[in-house]
Amino acid sequence: MPFVCALTMVISMCAYAAAQQQPAAPPAEVAGIPVNYDEAKVGAYTLPDPLILLNGKRVRDARAWAKQRRPEIVRLFEENQFGRSPQRPSSFGFDVFDKGSPAFGGKALRKQVTLRLAGSIKADLLIYTPRGAKPAPLLLNLSFTANCNVADDPEVKCGEVWGPGKKKIPAVQGRRFGRIDVARLLDAGFGFATMYYGDVDPDFEGGLPLGVRAAFLRPGQTAPAADEWGAIAAWAWGLSRAMDYLETDKDVDARRVALHGVSRLGKTVMWAGARDTRFALVVASCSGEGGAALSRRNYGETVAHLTAPSRFTYQFCANYGKYGERVERLPVDANLLVALIAPRPLLLQTGDKDFWSDPKGEFLAAVAAGPVYRLLGRQGLETDQMPAPGTGVYHTLGYFEHEGGHGALPSDWDEYLRFLKMHLAR
Repeated sequence: MPFVCALTMVISMCAYAAAQQQPAAPPAEVAGIPVNYDEAKVGAYTLPDPLILLNGKRVRDARAWAKQRRPEIVRLFEENQFGRSPQRPSSFGFDVFDKGSPAFGGKALRKQVTLRLAGSIKADLLIYTPRGAKPAPLLLNLSFTANCNVADDPEVKCGEVWGPGKKKIPAVQGRRFGRIDVARLLDAGFGFATMYYGDVDPDFEGGLPLGVRAAFLRPGQTAPAADEWGAIAAWAWGLSRAMDYLETDKDVDARRVALHGVSRLGKTVMWAGARDTRFALVVASCSGEGGAALSRRNYGETVAHLTAPSRFTYQFCANYGKYGERVERLPVDANLLVALIAPRPLLLQTGDKDFWSDPKGEFLAAVAAGPVYRLLGRQGLETDQMPAPGTGVYHTLGYFEHEGGHGALPSDWDEYLRFLKMHLAR
C-alpha cells in the first residue's frame, strides 16, 4: 500500500473527530479477503482457557496464576503475536527541558521531557499535574499526533510527525486531530501525559530503519527474528520507558498511572498493560482484532486481514502471519490478553456501528476473562448480556459501547472519568 494511502487511513480511522460522523458502510472485502458481518456465519469456536496450564493442570489460586500461568501466557503472546521486546537499555535517560511551568490558568504545572530511548531515537513526553494535593493520579495517553496538537497550550513544544515520503515534518504542517480536554481531567484531580507513537517507531511498512527497533538489531541483522517485536510492541515498550520517567516525578503517583489508546493504539495499551504491571489501569478504545476482539470469531477484521502483505505485517511479529488461514491453531486469543490485565481495572470502549472492530467480540472476550478476575478477588463483567449502546458495565472489568462508529467520542470521556474515579481516586 502506498505510504500516503496508509497515512490517510490512519488519520481517517483513528482521529477522534471521525467517530462523530455518520459511520460509512463497512467494507465487504479487504486486501482481497471477504469480510463477514453475519452472526449466523461466525461459526463455532473454542477459546483457550486462561486457567489451564500448558501441562494440562488447572490454576486454582492466585500464586499459581502469578508464578506459572501468567508468565506462560505472556510468552505465548510474545512468540506468536506481538514479539519479544528488549529490556530497558543501560543508555536510556531523559532530559527535563520544561521543569514545571504554570498552565491552564494556573490549574496545572506543565513539564516537558525528552526520553532518550536508544541510539538516536528520542520521544517527547508532555505532562500536566493539577495544582493542589500531590502526588496525583495520571492518565498517560498514546497519541497519533505530536504533543502540541493534543493539548490546547501554546507553550508546548511543536514536535514533528511522519509525513509524505516517509519523512518527518513539523507537526503544524500535519493533520491536526486528537485534541483532548486536559482541563477537564485536571478539574477531576487527575494529571495527564501524552506522547506521539511515531517518535518511538514509524507506522508504515519499511519504517524499521527509522525507529527504535533498528537500535536493537544485531550485527548483520536486517529484520527482527520471527518471534521478535513488531511496531505495536515497540510502541508499548516506549510507554514503559515513559513510566520509567514518571516513577521519578514527585508530582505523579506512579502507583496510579492509567493508560489510554484508540484503535491500533488501543491494542498497544493493552499489550503495554499486559507486560508491564506498573500500569494501574487501562482504557482501550476500539482495539478490535489483535486487541480485545476475539480472533476465533469470524466477524469483521480477522488475523488474515491484519497480516495480509499489503496491510499491517510490520505491526506484529512475523509468526503471527502463520495463523491468518488457521486461526484455530493460534495458542492465544483476546480473552487471554484481557486476563493479563487482571487484577487491575480495564475498560473496553467500543461503538455499536464499528462492525469492522467487532464490538461483540470484545464483550465476549471480557466475559471469558472473568474467571481470572474472580480468582484474584475482583469482579469481571458479571454478566453475559451486552449492555445497550449508551450504557455500560462497570466493575474491575468494564465495557461501554457508544452509539456510533470507530474511535472515541467526546462523550466517552464521561465514562473514562467515571472509571478512573472508581478505581484511582483516593
